[in-house]
Amino acid sequence: QVQLVESGGGLVQAGAKLRLSCAVSGLTFNRHIMGWFRQAPGKEREFVATAGIRTSYADSVKGRFIISRDSVKDTVSLQMNNLKPEDTAVYYCAAKAYTGTDYFQAWESDYWGQGTQVTVSS
Repeated sequence: QVQLVESGGGLVQAGAKLRLSCAVSGLTFNRHIMGWFRQAPGKEREFVATAGIRTSYADSVKGRFIISRDSVKDTVSLQMNNLKPEDTAVYYCAAKAYTGTDYFQAWESDYWGQGTQVTVSS
């Protein structure tokens, strides 16, 4: 049974930092691209960052967020710096079987975590 379990969300002020973590089990970690997506109220789930051999970032978070993966612990993290109110959303960890690219959109994901809330106050 595949499980992706996120942790690390919370309520912070603008300019603060948060680190999200996702513990992965039940799949071959090194054969999957890992990603973070987010969904704000009334909006569609959107791409934030993915990490395979290379990393990719949404323009809105480039330079502020860093995705990293640990193949020993089978975890993927998202370091979020200089948070803005527009970063407020439920953040989801996702996994997609590697097929030759290091990037995937939400609709391509094979597995999802349950999500963790991030709220940034102004």
